[in-house]
Order: sequence, then C-alpha cells, then structure tokens
Amino acid sequence: MRTGTGTAHGTFGELLQGQLPEEDGDFLVTLPVARWSRAVFRPDPAATDVVVRPDGKRKALRLARLLVGQAPRPVGGVLTVSSLLPEGKGLASSSADLVATARAVGQALGLALPAGRIERLLARIEPTDGVLHPGIVAFHHRSVRLRAVLGSLPPMAVVAVDEGGAVDTVAFNRLPKPFTAADRHEYARLLDRLTLAVRAQDLAAVGRIATRSALMNQALRPKRLLDPLCEICREVGGLGVAVGHSGTALGVLLDTADPAYTHRATAAAQACGELTDRVHGGEGSQGVTVYRTLGFSGTARPAAPAPPVPA
Repeated sequence: MRTGTGTAHGTFGELLQGQLPEEDGDFLVTLPVARWSRAVFRPDPAATDVVVRPDGKRKALRLARLLVGQAPRPVGGVLTVSSLLPEGKGLASSSADLVATARAVGQALGLALPAGRIERLLARIEPTDGVLHPGIVAFHHRSVRLRAVLGSLPPMAVVAVDEGGAVDTVAFNRLPKPFTAADRHEYARLLDRLTLAVRAQDLAAVGRIATRSALMNQALRPKRLLDPLCEICREVGGLGVAVGHSGTALGVLLDTADPAYTHRATAAAQACGELTDRVHGGEGSQGVTVYRTLGFSGTARPAAPAPPVPA
C-alpha cells in the first residue's frame, strides 16, 4: 500500500439538463471547466477506520469506506480532500470530490476501478454529475450512467455570477419535474442538436442551446438573474448563457478565439459586477468570476487558458 492521489474536474453547470421521453429520462450534458477537486489517501494498516479532512466531506468519507471495505485486507487511513469548486453552486463540487476520492483510494490500495465500477459506487451515495468521464458527455445523473460521449469544444470563457446561497443536490433531485410531454420531446431535440453542434465545433449553436435549457429550467428552479444576464449576453455579443440547473451560478459564454474577446469579456465582467451590486445593494456582493472551459483530445483548436479579463 502507498499514498494515493486523485483529481477530478468540475463543470460549470450544464449545457443542457432536463428530462427525455423515456424511462430513466433525467439527463444532463456537462461543461467541463478548469477547476478541480484533489484527494489524497494515506492508508494505515494499524488504523481501524478511515477519517476525512476536512470533516465536512462526509460523502467522500462514505465512498472511501465503501472502497476500503473491498480491499483484500482491512485497512484504515486518512483521506484529505481539497477543492477549488464552491459547494452548492451547480459546479459539480461533490461529484468531483467523489471521483477524486475513488481514484485516490483505488490507487493506494491497488484496486481496479473502471468507470462502470465507479459509477455503481457513486450511485450508492447520491445523484452524480458526469465528471468521471473526459470531455463533454450526456449523463443520466440520477441513475449515475453514461449516455454518450459528445466530444470536446474549442475553449470558451464563462463570465459568471452567483445568486448566493446553496442548493442540496439530493433534495433538488427529489423535486417532481414539472415538464410536459412537449417539454420532454423538446429536450430530446435539443440533445440531438447539441450532439451535432459539438461534433461540428459550432460554439454559436452550443450557446443557443444552453440558453434555451436555462430558460426551460425556470419552471423547476427559477433564477432571478437569468433575464438580466441574457440581456448582458446580447449586449456584449456573447454566445449564450449557461446555468447550474441545480445550483446558483449563471454565466455568459464567450469564444476566447474571437478577436473581440477581450472587449466582450471586459464589458461582460463590468455589467455583471454592476448587476450583482444592484441586486445585493452594494453589500455582500457575490462578485464576478471568470472560468475557462477544458479541452480534451479531438478539440478542433488547442485548449489554452482564456486570456485574462483586464481589471
């Protein structure tokens, strides 16, 4: 046994999330971003249990205990989880924690953990995002099952705001879905269109689909900043708006290869800052954060860090 480490990326909300006209129809499509969770597991044969640091990472602790229970011989140890993903915002923070934990414990104990085995373990913990898989994927988050790998996209920036508060993923997924049969068929069409848009590297189409998904989600978990953010997106010439469907984050999508990127990003950041200041009365503003999306093999243009937004 040795110290094991594991990482997993987050996702800025979802490009698309809803319900398809089929059994196990709840699904989402990820938008991977360059923010990660990292887990380190230090096994101790003399220990009788696993402890986690910080002690609030209870889901990761539960998964680690499931994994060590499958080891050839009993073992305890210390699991340390650190993350750049804020919790309860719709950025897949707990999913990233869990995937990083599985990878760290598996490496330490020499366990074979193919994706399907990890998915079955995660399903015992909570509904889970698709961050286990590289690239943009369609994922059945409630049953924790990969639907399809859509591919990868050229790099984008997300100029994001946070409405504040936090959303419990488990509680959110217990909510009855208000979607009609017509809605479910529209989600199926949107998924087909998004699949083609990713294949064609069509960022404009991706942005339009993400915006439509955000608007349809207002029937389930409305966001009071969505309309003004859509207006900001139109004003700065953004691609569209992406949201954490089960969270509090919203963002304007921008193509970092656009010659006008710096101008658009600066204008978006300024307008988003004014919006959050106005909503929060200038006190306790949630501020503005710029994320960059992740590219994977098959990306038409190389994935590079988004140029910084000028102060």
